[in-house]
Amino acid sequence: MRLTLVQGDITAQQVDAIVNAANSSLLGGGGVDGAIHRKGGPEILAECRALRASRYGRGLPTGRAVATTAGRLPARWVIHTVGPVWSASEDRSSLLRDCYTNSLAVADELGAATVAYPLISAGVYGWPVEDAVRQALTVLRGATPARVTEARLVLFDAGTYATAERVAASG
Repeated sequence: MRLTLVQGDITAQQVDAIVNAANSSLLGGGGVDGAIHRKGGPEILAECRALRASRYGRGLPTGRAVATTAGRLPARWVIHTVGPVWSASEDRSSLLRDCYTNSLAVADELGAATVAYPLISAGVYGWPVEDAVRQALTVLRGATPARVTEARLVLFDAGTYATAERVAASG
């Protein structure tokens, strides 16, 4: 699987699946989650509501992943995953890595060849950007999916992109 770093808007990525850094309610929110719901349209929210009514009545657990339509986005699917909130007193790194691992597994099950990831938990959930990049790269560099041939880590701004390039180059 090829891994690329891209600076840009995840909602504009022309891929098979876009990963959403969702909140556990699956009903939209701020940041990446809000942007995906706004640009993807009501079809995404409708499928998320159906998931809440059936399998995830208490919400999607942290680290798990589930797919819906991509609505009006230039992708076939949105894979929703709930990242952990950063904690200086508790190591939640395995939960963050689970987001990437489980999203990749869902993408593989769907038959997606290309997947775009945001930097999960690095926004309002407060995860330090450098470590968030390190956790993402650890999973994506070590993965051997059957169908996914390209994973993109999409970084929204120039500073985050520069940090990701530096972390990627260092190992």
